[in-house]
Amino acid sequence: MSDHKEILNEFHTIARGPKKQFRKLLEGGGKVVGCMPYFCPEELVYAVGMTPFGIWGADIEVMEAKRWYPAFVCSILQTSLELGIRGEFDGMAAVMIPKLCDSLKCMGANWECAVPGVPVINLTHAQNRKMEAGVEFTASQYRQVIKELGRYGGKEPAEKDLTGAIELLNERRAAQREFTQLAAGHPDAVTARSRNDVIKSSYYMEAGAYTSALRELNGAIRAMPEVKWDGPRVITTGILADSPELLKIFEDNNIAIAGDQVLHESVSFCCDAGTSGDPIINLANRIAAVEGTSVLFDPGKQRAKTLLELVRKSRADGVIFILTKFCDPEEYDYVPVKKLLEENSVPCLLVETDRQTSGYEQARTAIEAFAGIIEN
Repeated sequence: MSDHKEILNEFHTIARGPKKQFRKLLEGGGKVVGCMPYFCPEELVYAVGMTPFGIWGADIEVMEAKRWYPAFVCSILQTSLELGIRGEFDGMAAVMIPKLCDSLKCMGANWECAVPGVPVINLTHAQNRKMEAGVEFTASQYRQVIKELGRYGGKEPAEKDLTGAIELLNERRAAQREFTQLAAGHPDAVTARSRNDVIKSSYYMEAGAYTSALRELNGAIRAMPEVKWDGPRVITTGILADSPELLKIFEDNNIAIAGDQVLHESVSFCCDAGTSGDPIINLANRIAAVEGTSVLFDPGKQRAKTLLELVRKSRADGVIFILTKFCDPEEYDYVPVKKLLEENSVPCLLVETDRQTSGYEQARTAIEAFAGIIEN
């Protein structure tokens, strides 16, 4: 069995070098489909014989994308479009763009004009995703996506291809859930940044290879004795917590991540899809089962309730709400989340993040104070 540090370093290299990983996939002769936020059905891409590749932007300065988006649109989308304009995704068979927020609704049209070399596959999920009609609508959109993938090089999938892809992704999700649990018990071995590296790598690696490497890492961590952590243990929540500079502040203040309710992280692999019956309906039902994010219709604000349950289950000392700048759904969600946490005496801190943030000194001061409050 490999040393856990060696495996973590491999994940770090992949997480911080997605361009190299993308070129590696292309050189392998396969067709790659870009998957933008949020909840792209990667199973459909695998089922037609192609490979999905996550697009979540990057920590870069936006120049050309400003011609297509105003400055107050979230930096995840602005930097994703910027990368496309710069040619970083040249060679992709297509890019799949869901419509789960107002800014994403116009991304397809912007992309078609700004990045004409990479065709767009638009995807609409049902807002009322849990009712039977909503499940049927989402399933109908998935069937349309399969047709679109066929136009760009994908094969016509048989039912066994779809079920096999679901099983492949279920295995990856199970390994990821185990990893987050193990990482919570070994914050000395898995820092906030390395935890992010492991999860982020899943967006750039072929699922089978990723799951194999992650299972090896899980085995190495499982063999280690758990430590008694003397610093604060927190739950993170938000859209994206992919900022090495911000996560280093956690480490500098001896803060361990006991769990997360982050869309880019645990929310993306919290639920599996069924493997019996119609595989397309199973995929639609998977989205219907997801809770804990602002981008899915949540009239009862289950996000706040599931977050409180996670705090109690993990025995965390507090919650850090990582707000993606200019994200209206997140801003609206913060109010009921904060209210419920306060009613249950759970300390909560709001930290704003942005792909184009040049420094986090204000956040550092706030996090230092928050850690002090928890410890005292």
